[in-house]
Amino acid sequence: MNKYIKTLSVIYESEISNNEIIGFRGAVIKELGNSVDILYHNHEDNKKYRYAYPLIQYKRIRGNAAIVAISEGADVIGQFLAINNKEIDVYGKKLSMNVFNVIPSRLLVQTWERKFKYHLARWAPLNAKNYQIYQSLDNDIERKEMLKRILIGNILSFLKGIGVRIENEILINIIDLSEPYFTTNKNIKLTTFNVDFESNITIPNNIGIGKNASIGYGIIHEIKNRD
Repeated sequence: MNKYIKTLSVIYESEISNNEIIGFRGAVIKELGNSVDILYHNHEDNKKYRYAYPLIQYKRIRGNAAIVAISEGADVIGQFLAINNKEIDVYGKKLSMNVFNVIPSRLLVQTWERKFKYHLARWAPLNAKNYQIYQSLDNDIERKEMLKRILIGNILSFLKGIGVRIENEILINIIDLSEPYFTTNKNIKLTTFNVDFESNITIPNNIGIGKNASIGYGIIHEIKNRD
């Protein structure tokens, strides 16, 4: 079932580092207090985790703090936007909540006969188990093929989370793959990549896919043809 997916990217004036994104998320949730909607933090009242694609995501977009709301997330983002407090505290630093830009989008998510080019930043495809498998592969061709399968799985998880079912095969071609580099989340080291790829499916800008999509990993942007 193909459908139009709405997103709302709210970009603030304040600059933020990648290491401050988790603190930014915590500060937003703290400001909302007991009335915070579950989509802001993905935790049930009984402290259980909501194992579903995050529909409100916290990011660093062009160096600035940002919140990206997707589908139902876009319906509840007004809860935070309505707060009059113009500053929040992120690790002891005051962060201005003056809005720099708001980017609404409505995209028909489906497969097409043509290909679309994307850049995927800070993608963390490997967990402890498949990292060992990745390391054991004989050559870069096999490693790239493994990452392609994981990327397709990440996209399918995103589609499931927004209620889109694709009948046709999702095609992926990795055009450019960075050397792996390490980032740290809660003292856990993550192997991350920057990837340029093309696919036959439309994907909204600024959403995250893969591990830690809610806190600035796996951010997708479409690469527009310059001609």
